[in-house]
Amino acid sequence: MSNHQIIHIERLAETFKALSNPHRLQIFMRLVSCCAPEGACTPERDMNTCAGEIGKDLGIAPSTVSHHLKELRVAGLICMERRGKMVDCRINLQSLRELSDVLLGRLFPSQLIP
Repeated sequence: MSNHQIIHIERLAETFKALSNPHRLQIFMRLVSCCAPEGACTPERDMNTCAGEIGKDLGIAPSTVSHHLKELRVAGLICMERRGKMVDCRINLQSLRELSDVLLGRLFPSQLIP
């Protein structure tokens, strides 16, 4: 992200709100972990996984997993694409970069606007 990009504070708050649920955070982290071990996430190495696989071992109903995926999508953290009966989910790399910049302090207050 360039130093000239402006992030709306409301959008950032929605991102944190989506991640404040423990199950959504687990799902998000599972999708992030699909990235290469060295952290080199590129469009060629999409962090894709099937929605049905994401909920394994979480101890929640598939309908609840779907709800959490929808909330992550609405917050802009993930992208979803239907392929027949399957739904592929992947991290929205731009949102991940913005979140990383915020958490690592690479943004100036002037870049966060209401």
